[in-house]
Amino acid sequence: MNNDIMEKQGENNIKLGVFVIVGLVALMIAFYMIGKNKSLFGANFELRARFTNLNGLIEGDNVSFAGIQAGTVKNITFINDTAIEVDMLIDNKIKPYIHSNALASIGTEGMIGEKVVNIIPVKGVSPQIQNGDLLSSRQIINTDEMLLTLNKTNNNIAAISDALKETVLKINSSSVWEVLNDKTTGNGLRSTLKNINKASANANQMMVSLDDLATQIKKGKGAAGVLLVDTVFASNLKAAMTKIKLTSDNANNLTKQLTQMVNNVSGDLKNEKGAYNLLLRDSLMVKKINTSMDNIQKGTDGFNQNMEALKHNFLFRGYFRKLEKQQKAEKEVAAKAQSKAN
Repeated sequence: MNNDIMEKQGENNIKLGVFVIVGLVALMIAFYMIGKNKSLFGANFELRARFTNLNGLIEGDNVSFAGIQAGTVKNITFINDTAIEVDMLIDNKIKPYIHSNALASIGTEGMIGEKVVNIIPVKGVSPQIQNGDLLSSRQIINTDEMLLTLNKTNNNIAAISDALKETVLKINSSSVWEVLNDKTTGNGLRSTLKNINKASANANQMMVSLDDLATQIKKGKGAAGVLLVDTVFASNLKAAMTKIKLTSDNANNLTKQLTQMVNNVSGDLKNEKGAYNLLLRDSLMVKKINTSMDNIQKGTDGFNQNMEALKHNFLFRGYFRKLEKQQKAEKEVAAKAQSKAN
């Protein structure tokens, strides 16, 4: 009896031990699945993405969509030396919100946290994602590349700083610094700038005036517009210039003739020939001419006296009065015609 009880108790202990072990294994599996964000009872679908550098991403790392936990990394496979394919398990609840134009990139949870695959939605019309689809990837600059770039930048800044320091020291020890500190130079520069500004304003005003003048000339206004636009005036001006040229030519010819005549007179006087020589040098001829002119003047005076006597003679008085009336009537007719014309 005791043996049966002992055997049954031993069998129960074995069953209890097996149950405890199975329970522990199931609990560990459940913890593992929960830790890797795998659904024990819900359905998942797979997505793929290819990268050239995973930057430390490993299987089991998280996958997020728009900053929300969406799944885990299932598998990592080398395609070739420049492409690595990452298989991801995504929760079916997220599937309706992911479209085929979404981008996949590798990031970090926090500053120094674990790596994570970020699925980034992109604006635009695109079909819904399907199971096993390959997402386009966007390579993110990793920390090492950032540090290398920062190192180069720091080296460049240090070189620029040394060059600036050397330049400042040269300027400080040169005469340029004295010129810059001289107040008189500053005042001169201000005055020069004011003069330049004033000259620029005057130039602008002159350009506006020239533009107005050009506009008026194009419209035929002003003297210049008439000269350049009015064809009738241009033809008249051309005819006037032709006449002026003809007059100038005639004046030149007359000048030549007068010069020739003066030369001839000078030659005659010099050679004591011609009428000019007689008139200017023969005193007897001059006296005779003077006497003739006196006789002509006396004859003219006598004739005037005779005509005045005839006017007062009763035989010719009527004729002269009639002649005066006729001349007066002609003057009145001419005056009336002039007034009408005005």
